Amino acid sequence: MISLYVDGASRGNPGPAGIGVVVYNDKKRIKELYKFIGETTNNIAEYNALLYGLEEALIMKADRVNVHLDSELVVRQLNGEYRVKDPEIKILFDRAFHILKSFKGFEVKHVDRSENKEADKLANKAINLRSLV
Repeated sequence: MISLYVDGASRGNPGPAGIGVVVYNDKKRIKELYKFIGETTNNIAEYNALLYGLEEALIMKADRVNVHLDSELVVRQLNGEYRVKDPEIKILFDRAFHILKSFKGFEVKHVDRSENKEADKLANKAINLRSLV
């Protein structure tokens, strides 16, 4: 089982944005990913971070995935508690949900920001470096 801690950050809303992902396999950190994604909103950055992590889980041929985010909005949308109103976010939501359903099992959990510090650091590092890693 793969666990993903994902975070998107933007400085300004919209503003320069980055995404960060920490990948765990059986509680062992195995990978850190980050990428600058240009100018966008925080919510779009959060969804892009989620997609980045899910795509990595697919590459790793994971059969189950647990996703941890500090964005309550994204978690509630993915768990069917909130509707997705923004058309741009709806496209990202549909893509993410389609990928999630391709796994044998998945769980999307909200975590406190204090539990998602590493992914947040990576997202901010991407903004600082404006790099593609």
